[in-house]
Amino acid sequence: MRSREEEKRHAKMYEREKDAGERGSDRALAKKRERRRRNREIYLFSALFLVLFAGMFGYLIRYETSNHEAFFNNSYNSQQRVVMQENRRGTIFSADGQILAKSAADEEGQETRSYPFGEMYAHVIGYTGKGKTGIEALENYMLANSAISERKKLENEQNGEKNPGNDVYTSLDSRIQEAAYQALGAYRGAIVATEVKTGRILAMVSKPDFDPNEIAQIWEKVNEDTENAVLVNRVTQGLYPPGSTFKIVTALAYLRQNPDTWRNYVYQCGGTYVNGENRISCYHGSVHGRVDFTASFAKSCNASFANIGMSMDPERFQDTINGLLFNGELPLELPYQQAKVALSADSSAEDIIQTSIGQGRTQITPMQLNLITSAIANGGELMQPVLVDRIVSAEGRVLEENKPSVFRRLLTEEEAGIMTGLMKEVVQSGTGRKLKDLSYTAAGKTGSAEFNQVREDSHAWFTGFAPAEDPGIAVTVIVENVGSGGDYAVPLAKRVFDAWFARP
Repeated sequence: MRSREEEKRHAKMYEREKDAGERGSDRALAKKRERRRRNREIYLFSALFLVLFAGMFGYLIRYETSNHEAFFNNSYNSQQRVVMQENRRGTIFSADGQILAKSAADEEGQETRSYPFGEMYAHVIGYTGKGKTGIEALENYMLANSAISERKKLENEQNGEKNPGNDVYTSLDSRIQEAAYQALGAYRGAIVATEVKTGRILAMVSKPDFDPNEIAQIWEKVNEDTENAVLVNRVTQGLYPPGSTFKIVTALAYLRQNPDTWRNYVYQCGGTYVNGENRISCYHGSVHGRVDFTASFAKSCNASFANIGMSMDPERFQDTINGLLFNGELPLELPYQQAKVALSADSSAEDIIQTSIGQGRTQITPMQLNLITSAIANGGELMQPVLVDRIVSAEGRVLEENKPSVFRRLLTEEEAGIMTGLMKEVVQSGTGRKLKDLSYTAAGKTGSAEFNQVREDSHAWFTGFAPAEDPGIAVTVIVENVGSGGDYAVPLAKRVFDAWFARP
Protein backbone atom coordinates (compact mmCIF):
# COMPACT_ATOMS: atom_id res chain seq x y z
CA MET A 1 0.00 0.00 0.00
CA ARG A 2 1.06 3.48 -0.81
CA SER A 3 1.94 5.76 2.01
CA ARG A 4 -0.03 8.90 2.61
CA GLU A 5 2.90 10.94 1.25
CA GLU A 6 2.88 8.98 -2.01
CA GLU A 7 -0.84 9.54 -2.35
CA LYS A 8 -0.33 13.26 -1.88
CA ARG A 9 2.41 13.21 -4.51
CA HIS A 10 0.16 11.33 -6.93
CA ALA A 11 -2.67 13.72 -6.19
CA LYS A 12 -0.47 16.69 -6.90
CA MET A 13 0.80 15.08 -10.11
CA TYR A 14 -2.78 14.39 -11.14
CA GLU A 15 -3.76 17.99 -10.46
CA ARG A 16 -0.78 19.23 -12.44
CA GLU A 17 -1.58 16.89 -15.36
CA LYS A 18 -5.23 17.93 -15.14
CA ASP A 19 -4.27 21.61 -15.18
CA ALA A 20 -1.89 21.03 -18.08
CA GLY A 21 -4.60 19.19 -20.00
CA GLU A 22 -7.07 21.93 -19.37
CA ARG A 23 -4.54 24.53 -20.43
CA GLY A 24 -3.76 22.51 -23.54
CA SER A 25 -7.45 22.20 -24.28
CA ASP A 26 -7.90 25.96 -23.82
CA ARG A 27 -4.99 26.64 -26.15
CA ALA A 28 -6.39 24.28 -28.77
CA LEU A 29 -9.78 25.90 -28.47
CA ALA A 30 -8.23 29.35 -28.74
CA LYS A 31 -6.27 28.27 -31.82
CA LYS A 32 -9.44 26.85 -33.35
CA ARG A 33 -11.30 30.08 -32.68
CA GLU A 34 -8.41 32.10 -34.14
CA ARG A 35 -8.44 29.92 -37.29
CA ARG A 36 -12.19 30.46 -37.65
CA ARG A 37 -11.77 34.22 -37.22
CA ARG A 38 -8.99 34.32 -39.81
CA ASN A 39 -11.02 32.18 -42.20
CA ARG A 40 -13.97 34.54 -41.83
CA GLU A 41 -11.71 37.50 -42.59
CA ILE A 42 -10.30 35.71 -45.64
CA TYR A 43 -13.80 34.82 -46.85
CA LEU A 44 -15.02 38.39 -46.31
CA PHE A 45 -11.96 39.86 -48.03
CA SER A 46 -12.32 37.42 -50.93
CA ALA A 47 -16.02 38.21 -51.26
CA LEU A 48 -15.29 41.94 -51.17
CA PHE A 49 -12.55 41.52 -53.76
CA LEU A 50 -14.88 39.54 -56.02
CA VAL A 51 -17.60 42.17 -55.67
CA LEU A 52 -15.13 44.97 -56.49
CA PHE A 53 -13.72 43.00 -59.42
CA ALA A 54 -17.20 42.25 -60.74
CA GLY A 55 -18.16 45.91 -60.36
CA MET A 56 -15.02 47.09 -62.13
CA PHE A 57 -15.48 44.52 -64.88
CA GLY A 58 -19.11 45.54 -65.30
CA TYR A 59 -18.13 49.22 -65.42
CA LEU A 60 -15.49 48.52 -68.08
CA ILE A 61 -18.04 46.63 -70.16
CA ARG A 62 -20.59 49.44 -69.85
CA TYR A 63 -17.92 52.08 -70.55
CA GLU A 64 -16.67 50.21 -73.61
CA THR A 65 -20.25 49.72 -74.84
CA SER A 66 -21.19 53.38 -74.42
CA ASN A 67 -17.86 54.62 -75.81
CA HIS A 68 -17.24 52.03 -78.48
CA GLU A 69 -17.17 54.68 -81.20
CA ALA A 70 -14.55 56.70 -79.32
CA PHE A 71 -12.42 53.56 -78.89
CA PHE A 72 -12.83 52.75 -82.58
CA ASN A 73 -11.87 56.27 -83.64
CA ASN A 74 -8.68 56.24 -81.58
CA SER A 75 -5.77 56.43 -84.01
CA TYR A 76 -3.96 53.70 -82.06
CA ASN A 77 -6.81 51.23 -82.52
CA SER A 78 -5.78 48.68 -85.13
CA GLN A 79 -9.42 47.65 -85.57
CA GLN A 80 -9.88 50.60 -87.95
CA ARG A 81 -7.39 49.13 -90.39
CA VAL A 82 -9.02 45.70 -90.18
CA VAL A 83 -12.48 47.15 -90.77
CA MET A 84 -11.34 49.24 -93.75
CA GLN A 85 -9.85 46.13 -95.35
CA GLU A 86 -13.31 44.57 -95.22
CA ASN A 87 -15.51 47.62 -95.88
CA ARG A 88 -15.69 50.50 -98.31
CA ARG A 89 -16.29 53.83 -96.56
CA GLY A 90 -19.89 55.04 -96.83
CA THR A 91 -21.17 58.09 -98.71
CA ILE A 92 -22.09 61.47 -97.22
CA PHE A 93 -25.13 63.21 -98.70
CA SER A 94 -26.72 66.63 -98.39
CA ALA A 95 -30.32 66.78 -97.17
CA ASP A 96 -31.49 67.10 -100.77
CA GLY A 97 -29.50 64.10 -101.99
CA GLN A 98 -26.29 65.65 -103.34
CA ILE A 99 -23.16 63.53 -102.86
CA LEU A 100 -20.72 65.42 -100.64
CA ALA A 101 -18.15 62.67 -100.05
CA LYS A 102 -17.71 59.24 -101.59
CA SER A 103 -15.21 56.42 -101.95
CA ALA A 104 -14.16 54.62 -105.11
CA ALA A 105 -11.54 52.00 -105.97
CA ASP A 106 -9.25 51.94 -109.00
CA GLU A 107 -8.40 48.86 -111.10
CA GLU A 108 -5.81 47.80 -108.54
CA GLY A 109 -8.33 48.06 -105.73
CA GLN A 110 -6.75 51.19 -104.27
CA GLU A 111 -9.52 53.14 -102.56
CA THR A 112 -9.67 56.94 -102.69
CA ARG A 113 -11.98 59.44 -101.02
CA SER A 114 -13.33 62.28 -103.15
CA TYR A 115 -15.31 65.44 -102.48
CA PRO A 116 -17.33 66.50 -105.55
CA PHE A 117 -17.94 70.07 -104.32
CA GLY A 118 -14.32 70.73 -103.38
CA GLU A 119 -13.90 73.79 -101.16
CA MET A 120 -17.61 74.49 -100.71
CA TYR A 121 -18.06 71.98 -97.87
CA ALA A 122 -14.43 71.75 -96.81
CA HIS A 123 -14.81 72.58 -93.12
CA VAL A 124 -18.16 71.03 -92.30
CA ILE A 125 -17.68 67.74 -94.20
CA GLY A 126 -13.97 67.66 -93.44
CA TYR A 127 -11.43 65.24 -94.87
CA THR A 128 -9.73 61.88 -94.30
CA GLY A 129 -6.15 60.84 -94.87
CA LYS A 130 -4.34 63.32 -92.67
CA GLY A 131 -6.47 62.46 -89.70
CA LYS A 132 -10.17 63.21 -89.91
CA THR A 133 -12.24 66.35 -89.39
CA GLY A 134 -15.81 67.54 -89.72
CA ILE A 135 -18.52 64.96 -90.35
CA GLU A 136 -15.84 62.56 -91.58
CA ALA A 137 -14.58 62.48 -87.98
CA LEU A 138 -17.95 62.85 -86.30
CA GLU A 139 -19.45 59.83 -88.07
CA ASN A 140 -16.27 57.89 -88.70
CA TYR A 141 -17.52 54.76 -86.93
CA MET A 142 -20.77 54.57 -88.91
CA LEU A 143 -19.12 55.39 -92.24
CA ALA A 144 -16.39 52.78 -91.76
CA ASN A 145 -18.71 49.99 -90.67
CA SER A 146 -21.31 48.11 -92.67
CA ALA A 147 -24.75 47.10 -91.40
CA ILE A 148 -25.76 44.93 -94.37
CA SER A 149 -27.01 41.39 -93.70
CA GLU A 150 -24.59 38.64 -92.69
CA ARG A 151 -25.65 36.67 -95.75
CA LYS A 152 -24.62 39.53 -98.02
CA LYS A 153 -21.34 39.96 -96.14
CA LEU A 154 -20.60 36.26 -96.70
CA GLU A 155 -21.34 36.60 -100.43
CA ASN A 156 -19.01 39.61 -100.66
CA GLU A 157 -16.27 37.71 -98.84
CA GLN A 158 -16.60 34.76 -101.23
CA ASN A 159 -16.49 37.11 -104.23
CA GLY A 160 -13.54 39.09 -102.85
CA GLU A 161 -15.59 42.27 -102.62
CA LYS A 162 -15.72 44.86 -99.86
CA ASN A 163 -18.89 45.53 -97.91
CA PRO A 164 -20.49 48.92 -98.55
CA GLY A 165 -20.27 51.19 -95.51
CA ASN A 166 -23.23 53.01 -93.99
CA ASP A 167 -24.35 56.27 -95.58
CA VAL A 168 -24.76 59.58 -93.75
CA TYR A 169 -27.48 62.06 -94.71
CA THR A 170 -26.69 65.51 -93.36
CA SER A 171 -29.05 68.41 -92.63
CA LEU A 172 -27.13 70.62 -95.09
CA ASP A 173 -29.21 72.10 -97.90
CA SER A 174 -27.05 72.35 -101.03
CA ARG A 175 -28.90 75.46 -102.29
CA ILE A 176 -28.45 77.31 -98.99
CA GLN A 177 -24.84 76.15 -98.69
CA GLU A 178 -24.03 77.33 -102.22
CA ALA A 179 -25.71 80.70 -101.61
CA ALA A 180 -23.68 81.20 -98.41
CA TYR A 181 -20.46 80.11 -100.11
CA GLN A 182 -20.97 82.38 -103.11
CA ALA A 183 -22.04 85.29 -100.88
CA LEU A 184 -18.88 85.15 -98.78
CA GLY A 185 -16.85 85.08 -102.01
CA ALA A 186 -13.27 86.20 -101.50
CA TYR A 187 -13.94 87.59 -98.01
CA ARG A 188 -12.53 85.99 -94.91
CA GLY A 189 -15.16 85.04 -92.37
CA ALA A 190 -18.02 82.65 -91.79
CA ILE A 191 -21.73 82.11 -92.44
CA VAL A 192 -24.03 79.68 -90.66
CA ALA A 193 -27.74 79.13 -91.30
CA THR A 194 -30.10 77.03 -89.19
CA GLU A 195 -33.73 76.00 -89.33
CA VAL A 196 -35.38 77.73 -86.39
CA LYS A 197 -38.07 75.21 -85.50
CA THR A 198 -35.95 72.06 -85.85
CA GLY A 199 -32.35 73.10 -85.07
CA ARG A 200 -31.15 71.60 -88.37
CA ILE A 201 -27.97 73.24 -89.66
CA LEU A 202 -28.66 74.21 -93.28
CA ALA A 203 -25.33 75.79 -94.20
CA MET A 204 -21.88 76.18 -92.66
CA VAL A 205 -19.20 78.07 -94.59
CA SER A 206 -15.76 79.19 -93.42
CA LYS A 207 -13.10 81.08 -95.39
CA PRO A 208 -10.22 80.95 -96.17
CA ASP A 209 -10.88 77.41 -97.31
CA PHE A 210 -9.07 74.51 -98.95
CA ASP A 211 -9.77 71.63 -101.31
CA PRO A 212 -10.15 68.41 -99.28
CA ASN A 213 -9.38 66.41 -102.45
CA GLU A 214 -5.82 67.77 -102.27
CA ILE A 215 -5.28 67.61 -98.51
CA ALA A 216 -2.26 65.29 -98.85
CA GLN A 217 -0.52 67.61 -101.30
CA ILE A 218 -1.22 70.87 -99.44
CA TRP A 219 -0.85 69.52 -95.91
CA GLU A 220 2.51 71.08 -95.07
CA LYS A 221 1.62 74.40 -96.68
CA VAL A 222 -1.69 74.88 -94.82
CA ASN A 223 -0.22 73.79 -91.51
CA GLU A 224 2.59 76.33 -91.80
CA ASP A 225 0.15 79.12 -92.70
CA THR A 226 -0.76 80.16 -89.16
CA GLU A 227 -1.76 83.66 -90.27
CA ASN A 228 -4.69 82.47 -92.39
CA ALA A 229 -5.58 79.41 -90.26
CA VAL A 230 -7.11 77.74 -93.32
CA LEU A 231 -8.03 74.52 -91.54
CA VAL A 232 -9.95 76.28 -88.75
CA ASN A 233 -13.73 76.12 -89.02
CA ARG A 234 -14.47 79.74 -88.17
CA VAL A 235 -18.17 78.99 -87.59
CA THR A 236 -17.51 76.94 -84.45
CA GLN A 237 -13.87 77.66 -83.64
CA GLY A 238 -13.44 81.31 -84.58
CA LEU A 239 -13.63 83.57 -81.51
CA TYR A 240 -14.39 87.18 -82.37
CA PRO A 241 -15.43 90.30 -80.47
CA PRO A 242 -19.21 90.39 -81.09
CA GLY A 243 -19.41 94.16 -81.26
CA SER A 244 -22.95 95.52 -81.33
CA THR A 245 -24.52 92.09 -81.84
CA PHE A 246 -23.81 91.62 -78.11
CA LYS A 247 -26.37 94.35 -77.46
CA ILE A 248 -28.88 91.51 -77.80
CA VAL A 249 -27.47 90.17 -74.52
CA THR A 250 -27.21 93.59 -72.88
CA ALA A 251 -30.78 94.49 -73.89
CA LEU A 252 -32.14 91.23 -72.47
CA ALA A 253 -30.27 91.81 -69.20
CA TYR A 254 -31.78 95.32 -68.97
CA LEU A 255 -35.28 93.98 -69.62
CA ARG A 256 -34.89 91.50 -66.80
CA GLN A 257 -33.60 94.09 -64.36
CA ASN A 258 -36.22 96.66 -65.35
CA PRO A 259 -39.31 94.68 -66.36
CA ASP A 260 -41.76 97.48 -65.58
CA THR A 261 -39.79 100.55 -66.60
CA TRP A 262 -37.66 99.68 -69.64
CA ARG A 263 -40.18 101.35 -71.97
CA ASN A 264 -39.56 104.63 -70.12
CA TYR A 265 -35.84 104.63 -70.87
CA VAL A 266 -34.57 107.78 -72.61
CA TYR A 267 -31.02 108.88 -73.39
CA GLN A 268 -29.59 111.98 -75.07
CA CYS A 269 -26.77 110.82 -77.35
CA GLY A 270 -24.15 113.41 -78.14
CA GLY A 271 -21.96 110.85 -79.89
CA THR A 272 -19.86 110.05 -76.82
CA TYR A 273 -20.31 108.51 -73.37
CA VAL A 274 -17.84 109.54 -70.66
CA ASN A 275 -17.39 107.87 -67.28
CA GLY A 276 -14.26 109.00 -65.46
CA GLU A 277 -11.36 108.17 -67.73
CA ASN A 278 -13.54 105.91 -69.89
CA ARG A 279 -14.73 107.39 -73.15
CA ILE A 280 -16.96 105.52 -75.65
CA SER A 281 -17.92 106.90 -79.05
CA CYS A 282 -20.67 105.82 -81.39
CA TYR A 283 -19.57 104.15 -84.63
CA HIS A 284 -17.90 106.67 -86.96
CA GLY A 285 -18.76 109.50 -84.59
CA SER A 286 -22.53 109.27 -85.16
CA VAL A 287 -24.74 111.48 -82.98
CA HIS A 288 -28.14 109.88 -82.40
CA GLY A 289 -29.79 112.60 -80.31
CA ARG A 290 -32.72 111.65 -78.08
CA VAL A 291 -33.27 107.87 -78.19
CA ASP A 292 -35.54 105.54 -76.27
CA PHE A 293 -34.69 101.91 -75.59
CA THR A 294 -35.95 100.64 -78.97
CA ALA A 295 -34.16 103.38 -80.93
CA SER A 296 -30.95 102.79 -78.95
CA PHE A 297 -31.05 99.18 -80.11
CA ALA A 298 -32.14 99.88 -83.68
CA LYS A 299 -29.52 102.58 -84.27
CA SER A 300 -26.91 100.59 -82.30
CA CYS A 301 -26.05 103.58 -80.10
CA ASN A 302 -22.83 102.77 -78.23
CA ALA A 303 -23.18 105.72 -75.88
CA SER A 304 -26.69 104.71 -74.84
CA PHE A 305 -25.73 101.08 -74.31
CA ALA A 306 -22.67 102.07 -72.26
CA ASN A 307 -25.10 104.05 -70.11
CA ILE A 308 -27.46 101.04 -69.95
CA GLY A 309 -24.62 98.74 -68.92
CA MET A 310 -23.48 101.03 -66.14
CA SER A 311 -27.04 101.25 -64.78
CA MET A 312 -27.27 97.51 -64.17
CA ASP A 313 -26.22 95.17 -61.38
CA PRO A 314 -23.14 93.47 -62.90
CA GLU A 315 -23.77 90.18 -61.11
CA ARG A 316 -27.31 89.96 -62.49
CA PHE A 317 -25.92 91.00 -65.88
CA GLN A 318 -23.55 88.04 -65.61
CA ASP A 319 -26.47 85.72 -64.80
CA THR A 320 -28.10 86.68 -68.10
CA ILE A 321 -24.80 86.19 -69.92
CA ASN A 322 -24.38 82.71 -68.45
CA GLY A 323 -27.97 81.83 -69.34
CA LEU A 324 -27.16 82.47 -73.00
CA LEU A 325 -24.55 79.71 -73.09
CA PHE A 326 -21.46 81.74 -72.22
CA ASN A 327 -18.88 80.18 -69.89
CA GLY A 328 -20.31 76.71 -70.41
CA GLU A 329 -20.66 73.84 -72.83
CA LEU A 330 -22.51 74.24 -76.11
CA PRO A 331 -24.86 71.59 -77.53
CA LEU A 332 -22.52 70.90 -80.47
CA GLU A 333 -20.83 67.73 -81.64
CA LEU A 334 -18.25 69.47 -83.83
CA PRO A 335 -15.17 70.89 -82.05
CA TYR A 336 -15.83 74.43 -80.83
CA GLN A 337 -14.33 77.30 -78.88
CA GLN A 338 -16.03 78.32 -75.66
CA ALA A 339 -17.05 81.96 -75.24
CA LYS A 340 -16.11 83.40 -71.86
CA VAL A 341 -17.36 86.65 -70.33
CA ALA A 342 -16.86 87.51 -66.66
CA LEU A 343 -18.52 90.35 -64.75
CA SER A 344 -18.84 90.67 -60.99
CA ALA A 345 -19.44 93.21 -58.25
CA ASP A 346 -15.72 93.97 -58.44
CA SER A 347 -15.67 94.61 -62.21
CA SER A 348 -14.26 97.95 -63.25
CA ALA A 349 -16.35 100.55 -65.07
CA GLU A 350 -14.21 99.95 -68.14
CA ASP A 351 -14.98 96.22 -68.15
CA ILE A 352 -18.71 96.81 -67.73
CA ILE A 353 -18.84 99.44 -70.46
CA GLN A 354 -16.78 97.41 -72.92
CA THR A 355 -18.80 94.28 -72.26
CA SER A 356 -22.09 96.17 -72.72
CA ILE A 357 -21.17 97.04 -76.31
CA GLY A 358 -19.47 93.72 -77.12
CA GLN A 359 -15.91 94.95 -77.01
CA GLY A 360 -12.96 94.54 -74.65
CA ARG A 361 -12.38 90.94 -73.68
CA THR A 362 -15.81 89.80 -74.87
CA GLN A 363 -15.64 87.11 -77.57
CA ILE A 364 -18.07 84.75 -79.26
CA THR A 365 -18.23 82.25 -82.14
CA PRO A 366 -20.66 82.74 -85.04
CA MET A 367 -22.30 79.43 -84.09
CA GLN A 368 -23.09 80.51 -80.54
CA LEU A 369 -24.51 83.82 -81.75
CA ASN A 370 -26.68 81.88 -84.17
CA LEU A 371 -27.95 79.66 -81.34
CA ILE A 372 -28.98 82.73 -79.33
CA THR A 373 -30.67 84.21 -82.39
CA SER A 374 -32.53 80.96 -83.11
CA ALA A 375 -33.81 80.81 -79.54
CA ILE A 376 -35.23 84.34 -79.82
CA ALA A 377 -36.86 83.44 -83.15
CA ASN A 378 -38.34 80.26 -81.64
CA GLY A 379 -40.16 81.93 -78.77
CA GLY A 380 -37.26 81.47 -76.36
CA GLU A 381 -36.67 77.76 -76.85
CA LEU A 382 -33.37 76.61 -78.33
CA MET A 383 -33.65 73.43 -80.38
CA GLN A 384 -30.89 70.85 -80.22
CA PRO A 385 -28.58 71.62 -83.17
CA VAL A 386 -28.68 68.85 -85.78
CA LEU A 387 -26.00 68.31 -88.41
CA VAL A 388 -26.84 64.69 -89.32
CA ASP A 389 -30.44 63.84 -90.18
CA ARG A 390 -30.05 60.08 -90.38
CA ILE A 391 -27.66 57.19 -91.01
CA VAL A 392 -28.76 54.47 -93.42
CA SER A 393 -27.28 51.08 -94.28
CA ALA A 394 -26.42 50.26 -97.91
CA GLU A 395 -29.60 48.16 -97.96
CA GLY A 396 -31.74 51.17 -96.99
CA ARG A 397 -32.31 50.37 -93.32
CA VAL A 398 -32.38 53.45 -91.07
CA LEU A 399 -29.82 52.91 -88.30
CA GLU A 400 -30.02 56.29 -86.57
CA GLU A 401 -32.33 59.26 -86.96
CA ASN A 402 -32.11 62.65 -85.27
CA LYS A 403 -35.53 64.09 -84.64
CA PRO A 404 -36.12 67.67 -83.47
CA SER A 405 -35.89 68.18 -79.72
CA VAL A 406 -35.68 71.13 -77.36
CA PHE A 407 -32.25 71.65 -75.84
CA ARG A 408 -33.14 74.37 -73.35
CA ARG A 409 -35.30 77.43 -72.88
CA LEU A 410 -33.04 80.51 -72.94
CA LEU A 411 -35.73 83.22 -72.72
CA THR A 412 -39.34 83.40 -71.68
CA GLU A 413 -41.87 83.68 -74.48
CA GLU A 414 -42.56 87.28 -73.47
CA GLU A 415 -38.85 88.16 -73.51
CA ALA A 416 -38.44 86.54 -76.93
CA GLY A 417 -41.38 88.59 -78.22
CA ILE A 418 -39.85 91.85 -76.98
CA MET A 419 -36.43 90.98 -78.44
CA THR A 420 -38.07 90.09 -81.77
CA GLY A 421 -39.73 93.52 -81.78
CA LEU A 422 -36.39 95.21 -81.17
CA MET A 423 -34.72 93.20 -83.95
CA LYS A 424 -37.54 93.98 -86.38
CA GLU A 425 -36.99 97.68 -85.73
CA VAL A 426 -33.31 97.28 -86.68
CA VAL A 427 -34.51 96.39 -90.18
CA GLN A 428 -37.32 98.93 -90.33
CA SER A 429 -35.49 102.02 -89.07
CA GLY A 430 -32.00 101.07 -87.98
CA THR A 431 -28.72 99.67 -89.23
CA GLY A 432 -30.30 96.68 -91.04
CA ARG A 433 -32.38 98.69 -93.52
CA LYS A 434 -30.92 96.82 -96.52
CA LEU A 435 -33.35 94.03 -95.56
CA LYS A 436 -36.34 96.38 -95.63
CA ASP A 437 -39.13 96.35 -98.26
CA LEU A 438 -38.34 92.90 -99.60
CA SER A 439 -40.81 90.19 -100.55
CA TYR A 440 -40.31 88.82 -97.03
CA THR A 441 -39.83 90.37 -93.61
CA ALA A 442 -36.66 90.01 -91.54
CA ALA A 443 -35.38 90.84 -88.07
CA GLY A 444 -31.83 91.05 -86.85
CA LYS A 445 -28.92 92.90 -85.33
CA THR A 446 -25.83 94.31 -86.98
CA GLY A 447 -22.42 94.74 -85.44
CA SER A 448 -19.14 96.45 -86.20
CA ALA A 449 -16.58 94.87 -83.90
CA GLU A 450 -13.31 96.72 -83.49
CA PHE A 451 -10.37 94.42 -82.93
CA ASN A 452 -7.33 96.69 -83.35
CA GLN A 453 -6.53 99.44 -80.87
CA VAL A 454 -4.02 101.05 -83.22
CA ARG A 455 -6.34 101.41 -86.24
CA GLU A 456 -10.10 101.51 -86.47
CA ASP A 457 -10.33 98.07 -88.04
CA SER A 458 -13.60 96.24 -87.53
CA HIS A 459 -15.31 92.96 -88.36
CA ALA A 460 -18.77 93.19 -89.90
CA TRP A 461 -21.53 91.17 -88.18
CA PHE A 462 -25.15 90.38 -88.81
CA THR A 463 -27.40 87.88 -87.10
CA GLY A 464 -31.11 87.58 -87.74
CA PHE A 465 -34.07 85.54 -88.95
CA ALA A 466 -36.89 85.53 -91.47
CA PRO A 467 -39.76 85.80 -91.94
CA ALA A 468 -40.02 88.00 -88.87
CA GLU A 469 -43.62 87.05 -88.07
CA ASP A 470 -43.08 83.28 -88.35
CA PRO A 471 -39.33 82.59 -88.38
CA GLY A 472 -38.09 79.72 -90.49
CA ILE A 473 -34.36 80.39 -90.91
CA ALA A 474 -31.71 82.06 -88.74
CA VAL A 475 -28.56 83.38 -90.41
CA THR A 476 -25.35 84.64 -88.82
CA VAL A 477 -22.60 86.31 -90.82
CA ILE A 478 -19.16 87.65 -89.95
CA VAL A 479 -16.86 89.27 -92.49
CA GLU A 480 -13.38 89.95 -91.19
CA ASN A 481 -11.77 93.39 -91.31
CA VAL A 482 -14.09 95.16 -93.76
CA GLY A 483 -16.14 97.73 -91.82
CA SER A 484 -19.74 98.00 -90.68
CA GLY A 485 -22.19 95.15 -90.42
CA GLY A 486 -24.93 97.12 -92.17
CA ASP A 487 -22.75 97.70 -95.22
CA TYR A 488 -21.07 94.31 -95.57
CA ALA A 489 -22.71 91.55 -93.53
CA VAL A 490 -26.36 92.39 -94.17
CA PRO A 491 -26.14 92.04 -97.99
CA LEU A 492 -24.52 88.62 -97.55
CA ALA A 493 -27.27 87.50 -95.18
CA LYS A 494 -29.84 88.72 -97.72
CA ARG A 495 -28.47 86.33 -100.33
CA VAL A 496 -28.88 83.42 -97.93
CA PHE A 497 -32.42 84.53 -97.03
CA ASP A 498 -33.21 84.84 -100.74
CA ALA A 499 -32.07 81.25 -101.33
CA TRP A 500 -34.31 80.06 -98.50
CA PHE A 501 -37.39 81.77 -99.92
CA ALA A 502 -36.58 80.58 -103.46
CA ARG A 503 -36.90 76.92 -102.47
CA PRO A 504 -39.34 74.88 -104.59
